[in-house]
Amino acid sequence: MNGTALYERPPASASWRIALPHSAAAVPVARALVRAALAELEHGADSDTAELLTAELVANAVEHTVGDTPIELVVELLPTGCQVEVHDPDPAPPGSLTLPVDIEPDPWQEHGRGLLLIRALSSSCGHRPTGAGKAVWFTLPTVPAQRRPV
Repeated sequence: MNGTALYERPPASASWRIALPHSAAAVPVARALVRAALAELEHGADSDTAELLTAELVANAVEHTVGDTPIELVVELLPTGCQVEVHDPDPAPPGSLTLPVDIEPDPWQEHGRGLLLIRALSSSCGHRPTGAGKAVWFTLPTVPAQRRPV
């Protein structure tokens, strides 16, 4: 080495956008796509958490919107983390995604925890209107290499 420091350029942004069927079959496909996107660039975001939260967003889009219009999955990888969006045709905001909930979920119910998980495990989350409905999103930061599981 000649005494000069090595400069590592941050990886470029990358994004994937794919239409998914408006059915429960979209959930495992979305999970696999997120895992593949994060693995392809050896991205430092927690892929297990990304998969879980993506599954929640896709399941909510399928369950709480009517019709057979495809939903859309958008995965964007940035040097600082990843953002996942799910677009659906319903313009109504998703429950209490960004508001604190004073009521605990009923422990006997199978539903009602997805948005709570998204709020608790993501670094940020939200929703925005789109021309064809809404996009619901979350972000996860990259995890430093020394803290990543092997």
